[in-house]
Amino acid sequence: MKISKPINSVKSTKRVGRGSGSGLGATSGRGHKGGGQRSGFKHRYWFEGGQMPLHRRLPMRGFNNKNFETSYEIVNLSQLSKIKVKNIDLDVLAKEGLISSSFSAVKILGNGEISKEINISASSFSKSAKEKIEKAGGKVNIL
Repeated sequence: MKISKPINSVKSTKRVGRGSGSGLGATSGRGHKGGGQRSGFKHRYWFEGGQMPLHRRLPMRGFNNKNFETSYEIVNLSQLSKIKVKNIDLDVLAKEGLISSSFSAVKILGNGEISKEINISASSFSKSAKEKIEKAGGKVNIL
């Protein structure tokens, strides 16, 4: 038994620009003039053919001012467990290289485990980090 391709499974390519009798002759199916006729033209998925685009038809709602956003540097408990100091503050974290500056806002996250007793000062703590530190006998100080 011979395996053969299904009928019409291989479609021949369009032969564009091969004379007016081909049906895609003079302009190769690209129409007359404008960007769509030129090589390298791409119309973006949001382009609506010159109609007022959807993102401009809808009213603007709200505004988030990034000037008032607090961005935290993140430190995990797994990183804190490697520090050999009992009282940890922003200066210690900066010296250890866990944060870029001792003046930055720092959030302690509960990723990892901590077994030793530490007293830590930071801008913010996650719920799990706070629980794990206090369970180990340490103290949390929010700046």
